[in-house]
Amino acid sequence: MTATVKPLIPVFMEPCDLAEFITPALAKRAAWPFETRFVDSNQGLAALLPALEETRSPVLITGWNVFDLPDDLPARAPHLRYIASSGGSVRWMISRKILEQGILVTNWGGAIGRPVAEHCLLQILAALRQAAYHQISMHVHGAWDDRPWDPQTCTGPRSLFGRRVGIHGFGHVAQALVRLLEPFGCWISAYAPHDPPEKFAAAGVLCAATLESLFADNEIIVELAPLISETRGSVTWEVLNRLPDGGIFVNSGRGAVVDEVALVRLARERPVALALDVYSGEPLPPDSPLRGMPNVFLTPHIAGPTADRRVDCGLYALENVVAFLQGRPLKGVVDLWQFDHMT
Repeated sequence: MTATVKPLIPVFMEPCDLAEFITPALAKRAAWPFETRFVDSNQGLAALLPALEETRSPVLITGWNVFDLPDDLPARAPHLRYIASSGGSVRWMISRKILEQGILVTNWGGAIGRPVAEHCLLQILAALRQAAYHQISMHVHGAWDDRPWDPQTCTGPRSLFGRRVGIHGFGHVAQALVRLLEPFGCWISAYAPHDPPEKFAAAGVLCAATLESLFADNEIIVELAPLISETRGSVTWEVLNRLPDGGIFVNSGRGAVVDEVALVRLARERPVALALDVYSGEPLPPDSPLRGMPNVFLTPHIAGPTADRRVDCGLYALENVVAFLQGRPLKGVVDLWQFDHMT
């Protein structure tokens, strides 16, 4: 009996990404109906094109930090039919023309939703419990509980249970956050004008009519909209200032969606709290006015994927490759509409 020859598929990514996204244990699973050949993406097309030609593979697995694959890649690698990205937005990797030529593309889809949503939950709880204030107060000033509840401004340590939460955007992270909030009995609404109403209904989420009403009608706002032309700078002072007293603004989405000058003004002038993981310019400058503010909880763009959970994205990509080889439907497919509406 002759052994079945497994197809050989190039894995085009940086060595550091390979170690985290496709760990040795994951790559060596006996169940995979294919073999992989690592190609260092730092060597560019000079390494990729010969690998595609030698393997004649219909599949290419790519990493998080792969950029600017040429529009004529399908012509230069005529056997290529599917690119399985282990990263998120593929707009850095390919142009729309690749999709228009019939190449299938998938990204990490829902694999990244849980850890980023987990960080959003941390931010919400930190803002409610005034973590930034108490960390500065206790570490720097040697203080104790010196900020009691103020009924006039609705500020002070508070609980998440029963709160009204608004989410700007309703992708994988937002939907994962809805599931994490279930034990808290929150009233949740979302604003994502390009998503169909049934998507909100299926998740038990109200659909906000406008961005302004989302901010005005909720105590907590979580910013998770993609950065596209219509969302860039869309969260203006006029929008932010609709937050009620005691309101909380969380951003683990994209910094440039928000007017950062207006965000600083909001933190200075209003009895609200901010919890930010992303910024209009990164790294956040040492002299940023956001630093040191007692009502602003800061983290350095660490929401996800955390290093220990990047393997989820690698597994997602490899399972998609198996589905492709077996003629089954793929998860996380990036079609033209999705391409146009992702960061």
